[in-house]
Amino acid sequence: MANERLRGAIIESGLTLEQVAERLGVSAKTVERWINEPKRQPYRRFKYAAASLLQCEMSFLWPEERTSAEVTEAGNAELVKLYPHRSVVPNRLWPQLYAGATRQFDVLVYSGFWLTEDAAFHQVVKEKSSAGVPVRFMLGDPDSAAVATRGADEGIGAAMASKIRNALVNYAPLFRLPGVEFRLHSTTLYNSIYRADDEMLANGHLYGVGAYMAPVLHIQRIPGGELFDAYAESVERVWETARPISSPTDLGGSSA
Repeated sequence: MANERLRGAIIESGLTLEQVAERLGVSAKTVERWINEPKRQPYRRFKYAAASLLQCEMSFLWPEERTSAEVTEAGNAELVKLYPHRSVVPNRLWPQLYAGATRQFDVLVYSGFWLTEDAAFHQVVKEKSSAGVPVRFMLGDPDSAAVATRGADEGIGAAMASKIRNALVNYAPLFRLPGVEFRLHSTTLYNSIYRADDEMLANGHLYGVGAYMAPVLHIQRIPGGELFDAYAESVERVWETARPISSPTDLGGSSA
């Protein structure tokens, strides 16, 4: 049976299939399949985008989806604590967070320099390496345009790239550990993300101030929640596009 709710919402919006497709970034044939072959469900991000474009609840267009209230309630449950600034987060929280990692240990930052000077954090990395837990570091490419822009945004200019290089030097002993990987990325980083299995700390970035003055969300994955997975998926996208390096001085081949 065709998705008549979706068809009707498009007609009521006054948009053509081609216009809907263009605004969602897909082909018109894809939108037709969403209508005529409802078993071929669009990705969730397209469902959200379509619902917003057509000014409908996602659960109206796709009844099997939960209501906005249910999604909001689950999201609230995922939030363990909100810190107004990273500077007020207890220093012990990062080593404690990663100490519980058994499957995933991810650090996504530009420099995260302050963490490189934490002896307790270094010790946790070594312990997890010995335990066979994969450890992934994603730092900004110091020669990339994104890092230069962030340095300018924070008012520290080239010091941002220097902080990354210094962070890599501090991490030098970790490069030799089994299961520990380093990559450089050149993405616009909207959040620094520190993930350990089903918990994470997400440090937002604000224009004009350093990350230490920006809020931090302590999030946990719970059944039915979407907040944790949204951040986790962004980590994977950065990892896939980042460039592996084998030493702190392996900075050649910049994408800038």
